Amino acid sequence: MRAVKKIKHIIEQNPQDQASQIFSQLIQSLAEEVDFSIKDLYLLKTSDFQLAMEVLQEWRLDRYYMGKAKVFDAALQALVLGKSEN
Repeated sequence: MRAVKKIKHIIEQNPQDQASQIFSQLIQSLAEEVDFSIKDLYLLKTSDFQLAMEVLQEWRLDRYYMGKAKVFDAALQALVLGKSEN
């Protein structure tokens, strides 16, 4: 199971828990591309800290593939436009 789904499950199970609140802030900051206080991660127990690190890795990888998809889409559109002019 992906780390993001694990965090979603944790948040849904106990939204008032400290870990759920920290995970929620982390996800929100990633989605909105705003600052997140890394010191909050140190409040998590070790397994939750590791899960947060996995989310960061997944998020970074997903952003990389989204960027590649956008370039691929632009390239396809350019090819279609090029063929329609011929």
